[in-house]
Amino acid sequence: MTVGAQPVALDGRSSVFSNASLEQILAEALEEISALYLSDELPWVIGYSGGKDSTATLHLVWLALQKIGPKHAKKPVYVISTDTLVENPIVAGWVSNSLEKMNRVAKQEGLPITSHRLTPDLEDSFWVNLIGRGYPAPRQKFRWCTERLKIRPANKFISSIVDKYGEALVVLGTRKAESSARAKTMERHQSDSTPARVNPNGSLPNSFVYTPIEDWSNDDVWFFLLETPNPWGHDNMDLFTLYKGAIADGECPMVVGSGTPSCGDSRFGCWVCTLVEKDKSMQAMIQNDEDKEWMMPLLEIRNEIDFRAMSQEKGDRPLRDFRRMNGAVQLFNGRLIPGPYKQEFREHLLRRVLETEKKVRNSGPDYVRDLTLIQQEELEEIRRIWVVEKHELEDSLPHIYEDAIGEEYHGHNLIDGLPFNGDDLNLLKDVCGDSQETYEMLREMISIENRHKTALRRTGIFKLLQKSVDRNLYQGEEEAVAELKKKDLLLSEYAKKGPERTTQMLWKESDDS
Repeated sequence: MTVGAQPVALDGRSSVFSNASLEQILAEALEEISALYLSDELPWVIGYSGGKDSTATLHLVWLALQKIGPKHAKKPVYVISTDTLVENPIVAGWVSNSLEKMNRVAKQEGLPITSHRLTPDLEDSFWVNLIGRGYPAPRQKFRWCTERLKIRPANKFISSIVDKYGEALVVLGTRKAESSARAKTMERHQSDSTPARVNPNGSLPNSFVYTPIEDWSNDDVWFFLLETPNPWGHDNMDLFTLYKGAIADGECPMVVGSGTPSCGDSRFGCWVCTLVEKDKSMQAMIQNDEDKEWMMPLLEIRNEIDFRAMSQEKGDRPLRDFRRMNGAVQLFNGRLIPGPYKQEFREHLLRRVLETEKKVRNSGPDYVRDLTLIQQEELEEIRRIWVVEKHELEDSLPHIYEDAIGEEYHGHNLIDGLPFNGDDLNLLKDVCGDSQETYEMLREMISIENRHKTALRRTGIFKLLQKSVDRNLYQGEEEAVAELKKKDLLLSEYAKKGPERTTQMLWKESDDS
């Protein structure tokens, strides 16, 4: 899609409409898309998030298929949308309605378009990892969420299409004007061996990426959407209003100069996202619309798990175990590397999410009466992880659920049952006194023994029991840090004596301690 030189538009970015009319640009775009669609047998997979860019991209492809007509448009076009299960509820509802309309209208028009809502695997879901396993809230140095919640579901679907057809073309609404980093990435993947705007997919073999609006600006996208009726029946003005509500001042200017952000700068995503300092879009929605004030409790949970809002010196460290997920204790630059969230905080988060779900359902508008913040299968997996993997024999999830929701918890029975009841565990705590580590070690060893009590062969039980002892070797963080620093000092002192001598001295030191 080339229209001579690219002059600077009034919003400070180059515009594809500067030297040509909408009709001309649209005709060129549809011609390019149609030619590419008819050039081979590769199925198409269109990424759809419900935002303006993916909407414009699907909009163009849909118009091109209408132009080709049902008689010749036979190659399948899969529209995929990844629901992380923690999407902004307003946007999630918008996307869900869109996908339903797409399937209905495409069938009526005889077009080979089908929409697919993708979700992460249970073990990859946000709450299973945050509340279940205790992963700390995502941050730039530990960005565990994006791969699990977004990339894997999409790649899994695309890989299934590639397995079926041999190759696939992935159509995305990415644009160079989104950021300089995005522009450099797109240019890096460009290849002279493929058609314009079609490049090899760097992450998935036997697939290619097509970006039909890569040269469009924010205002180009909005101009196209607002001047061209949506082909699957959604009102693009409603989408514009959605973006408008996510701007702090409630305004959504189109042409105002380089100093004023347009609606295209809004970002929608997970309502629990801590990769950004503040969820400005959700804050603006609450501020601009009384009907969306029900989202305030969600924002409060998001802010509660944001490590930036905690002590500047320690962040969320006091909420996390001094041991890593595998029980190891490690130092970095003399400081302990914290592990997963402690049991107490994980239980607190679960209670907060469930209480918020109930509050929103009871006091929110009609369209959130059935809002589900955490799925039943997620609750079951969290419970399994707590009791089976973490050996938390209290089995506290059903009790937390019943207290927060006010209803009986209808979950599955745990496979082996529980060896102790609440009174037994309280007695064990009393016996252990102030030593939480001793209590956790004995609780874990009892859980291991209970799991192997009916086994004909108890192979491996002693290894598991030894791991439990090793995991609870240190009585608290201070002792762990002191011992590790002592070992580091010994290593540095004996390093000059050679590997064999160093090993001998460390063994002696270990025996002495």
